[in-house]
Amino acid sequence: MGCAFGRADGVTSVNIHFWGVRGSIPTPLSSQQVRAKLIAALRRIKTEDIESDAAKEKFVSSLPWWISETVGGNTPCVEVTLKSGSRLVFDAGSGMRVMGKLSDLPSDRHYHLFMSHFHWDHIQGLPFFDSAYNPNIIFEVYSPFPNMKEFFAKQMVAPYYPVDFSAVEKHFNFHQIEPGQVLSIGGAEVSCVKMSHPGDSFSYAVVEDGHKFVYATDIELGSKDFVHTEGRSKIFKEADVMLIDSQYTVEEALRKVNWGHSAFCYAIDFAAAWKVKKMYMFHHEPTYDDRKLNTILESAVWYANYVSSSTLNIDIAREGDEFVL
Repeated sequence: MGCAFGRADGVTSVNIHFWGVRGSIPTPLSSQQVRAKLIAALRRIKTEDIESDAAKEKFVSSLPWWISETVGGNTPCVEVTLKSGSRLVFDAGSGMRVMGKLSDLPSDRHYHLFMSHFHWDHIQGLPFFDSAYNPNIIFEVYSPFPNMKEFFAKQMVAPYYPVDFSAVEKHFNFHQIEPGQVLSIGGAEVSCVKMSHPGDSFSYAVVEDGHKFVYATDIELGSKDFVHTEGRSKIFKEADVMLIDSQYTVEEALRKVNWGHSAFCYAIDFAAAWKVKKMYMFHHEPTYDDRKLNTILESAVWYANYVSSSTLNIDIAREGDEFVL
């Protein structure tokens, strides 16, 4: 998996790009974490690793991802580019600001923004998204919540923000949708289902040419989520890729019942039950550094092999990563 900024529209497959994957609050790398990465790298270095520029490059490339890279600190924003070039965006966390700096504009000048819910970490990037102030760009906003415009506007008022939402609202169109409703956008079908989270949250499925991508953040999984109802089956069953809230370890999940998030092993049980092919852990705990998240990933891979006989592929969502569906 690699990064591909500034991708042109007119692609021949569905592309998914992670702009923000952290949960609850933006969490930039601290000086202590950078120092810890440097020390971890130095402990691995040998004389031959610094004999030439090529050797140095090879050494850096050989380092574990949790040393040489980071999952990132921006809150949720995931961009899906359909084969038609239509641009779907899931949530408007602080990762949306980065998307505005590094991603090309849609060729049709439209963004289709799907909101899982309106907690602050999922809306705080919108006021800092450059295209929000471009009158030639149209935003189609979708959610089962009826007060979408009001929720966006409330964070853009004095003294909290210098620009009022009324300055940009003319090129925002709001569409209240219902769970089970199927939207047709650019050759794909998009639908949603309500999940357990304080104040509710909605998971989405995008289906194009028989391939299914699921965006399932901010959910606290329970026994009812494993019951095969028509609504849940439409969203989760046999998804090719599912991005799912895996914020906690089991120990932490037991201490934070009703906080609205899931332990990574619960998410794996859920993915295995719905016969998902690949699962990305998402909405990472803000107190977990990259080393901790790598340890969780290693445990998750072992557990997935145990419960699914290696039929479920596990990875961790990292800011800047992109894959083709």
